[in-house]
Amino acid sequence: MNKCIFLDRDGVINKDFVDYTYLVEKFFILPNVIEGLKKFKKDGYLLVVITNQSGIAKGIYGHQDVRNCHSYFDMESENLIDAWYYSPYHPVQSESLTRKPESLMFEKAIAKFDIDVTQSWMIGDKERDLAPARKLGLKTLQICDQDEGLECNGVVKDLVEAYEFIALKNQKVKTK
Repeated sequence: MNKCIFLDRDGVINKDFVDYTYLVEKFFILPNVIEGLKKFKKDGYLLVVITNQSGIAKGIYGHQDVRNCHSYFDMESENLIDAWYYSPYHPVQSESLTRKPESLMFEKAIAKFDIDVTQSWMIGDKERDLAPARKLGLKTLQICDQDEGLECNGVVKDLVEAYEFIALKNQKVKTK
């Protein structure tokens, strides 16, 4: 079985804009993202992005815009991400079990990549990112400048700090 780092996109990998991030020109990769992802890959983790893209359902942008942003990140990061899962739905337009806080995108990735949830983590910036992961038995980290009181295993400021947090937890488990 494989271990995996699941990641939210907006607010974790790239700057989160209130009016959506769907243009490559506005897809600003956050500091320490690529460095942190490289560290996870070096330790044998799969990297899977799980993201809601409700602007599609609202007619603000299309699937190709999302694919363009993901292709841009793949190019900038030298293809560190193993899989991109996104939900184009929004409750105003249509309901879907793929949309976080539901867990279907996670479940699809877990089945496809034979992921061991006991060795895997979800890193997100909002409760809707973490809730489905907890439901499936994943450990969770919140990316945030300060603790917002979300139910999670820890709060970190970026993906390098997330790597260090997880590496320390794994080291403690090995020494027991």
